[in-house]
Amino acid sequence: MNVPTLKLNDGLQIPQIALGLWKVTDQAEFDIMFAAAVEAGYRHFDSAQVYNNEQFLGMAVRQHELNRDEIFVTTKIGVKNFGYKHTRESFAESLQKLQMEYVDLLLLHFPVTVLRKKSWQALEEIQAAGQARSIGVSNYTIRHLEDMKSYAKVTPAVNQVELHVFLQQPELLKYCQAHDIVVEAYSPLAHAKANDNQVIQSIADKHGKSYAQIMLRWCLQQNLVILPKSKTPSRIAENIQVFDFELDSDDLEKLKQQDKDLRTCWSPVHVP
Repeated sequence: MNVPTLKLNDGLQIPQIALGLWKVTDQAEFDIMFAAAVEAGYRHFDSAQVYNNEQFLGMAVRQHELNRDEIFVTTKIGVKNFGYKHTRESFAESLQKLQMEYVDLLLLHFPVTVLRKKSWQALEEIQAAGQARSIGVSNYTIRHLEDMKSYAKVTPAVNQVELHVFLQQPELLKYCQAHDIVVEAYSPLAHAKANDNQVIQSIADKHGKSYAQIMLRWCLQQNLVILPKSKTPSRIAENIQVFDFELDSDDLEKLKQQDKDLRTCWSPVHVP
């Protein structure tokens, strides 16, 4: 599987699909999921301190004898670890759990009031030391990104947010693209909260693809990195089979009309 990549503002490349690892805290379950993903062609894995599975990821990479330069690993600083000192110390623990000398992408998981500035400065130092190749943020709104201009020496390479056909966030997407920030879409399938949309089903029938594949393909054609999560091997394989077709302009126009501003996860909208 030859997965396309997007170029980050630091010159590095990020694979356009990753296996999301949220809520997988059972090691046996994790190992089945990881093996299915590797077999299907995934080489990009999205973890976080709060997911409590960095150690499983580190072990799985070793067990499968994957070369470090073949894979792209993301982790995120948990909210309780914000602040300069805690960010540095908790990230050192993350590297130990991952059994790695560096991560490919390190994110701040949420725009925590007051502490996010010091945490970002810690990320800049971690990147300068070579322990994170790229750094970015997660759940940041335009307001939070604008605020960064007052203190950030490094522009975030990535903003990872909830984004899908039913939560299209066009203003945020336009802002990030104008500032050369790649947007990663978590929950690109909206946690199956709206899996009976007749427009999506008709487009799926037209292309001979599944409902989920249409939702993922829409994200890809917005130049997003997608982070679908599934524990089911067949679905893990299905989710990566989205690079062999394209939605046409008629499909895209119909899908544009499906935006419901539907959030299925925590919202940063009211965070100052």
